[in-house]
Amino acid sequence: MARIAHLSDIHFGAHDPKIVAAAEAWLQQRQPDLVIISGDFTQRARRDQFRQAAVWLNRLRAAGLRLLVVPGNHDVPLYDLARRFGAPLRRYRRYISNDLCPFFQDDEVAILGLNTARSLTIKGGRINQDQMRLLRDRFARVAPGKTRILVTHHPLFAMPIGKGRELSEAVGRHEDAVRAACSAGIHIALAGHFHRTYAEAAQKMVAHSGGALVIQAGTATSTRLRNAEPQSFNWLHVHRHDEVELQVVVWDGAGFQRGHHVAYSQQDGQWLGQDMVDPAAGPGIRVAEKARG
Repeated sequence: MARIAHLSDIHFGAHDPKIVAAAEAWLQQRQPDLVIISGDFTQRARRDQFRQAAVWLNRLRAAGLRLLVVPGNHDVPLYDLARRFGAPLRRYRRYISNDLCPFFQDDEVAILGLNTARSLTIKGGRINQDQMRLLRDRFARVAPGKTRILVTHHPLFAMPIGKGRELSEAVGRHEDAVRAACSAGIHIALAGHFHRTYAEAAQKMVAHSGGALVIQAGTATSTRLRNAEPQSFNWLHVHRHDEVELQVVVWDGAGFQRGHHVAYSQQDGQWLGQDMVDPAAGPGIRVAEKARG
């Protein structure tokens, strides 16, 4: 079993230091096998914000935690047009990671991160043809029994956001990206961006998408809350490629507490979820109802 913490949308520069410290303490105490952070380390891609993020990440590494990270659209300068179009991720590469397509593999999982942040879009994301080829090639060399996980900042699919359940725009080259993920045999797709916890079977979101379970993380530490959701991140237990537990770890004003806990299993090609009873868990944030059968 792989134990993975999935955080997103840290937003140094619009963060709560108390919550950042609490997230660090939670991770150090639990020591997951891997910490995934799916973008938006900064609020405005400023040097001091990247420095703060780098110090935090270095403390996590010093505590023995292994990280896999990808950039988000907020890690590209917005108002500095020369830097935005000339060197959009130079500061990210310097302070966070020089690898925009990180890959992790052990005996149980294979995980690929792809950069979806682009200079030409303010909020939206995009995947290019080279990244799609990399996606196929990387996983073509992965043993069949391993769980295949894709990490992006922007989700590949249009996501329900807001109280009215309106749909967001899908990532650029959406149909090609979905086909690439399907041909690569992706089992789990992790993303962030919308500051909303969500989980759903890909095939319930778009036709011909394969058998992936799509899991979104809320914002871990930002003060820019949406949809009245508190800060949170995801705690995953990946038992097999067809059996995953998702627990939402939620900020309650004083610390991070285990919240809503759902066990997903794939039966006859369909992802079904079952609520797990955890006496120590609070109500937390509930994940998508439709994915739970």
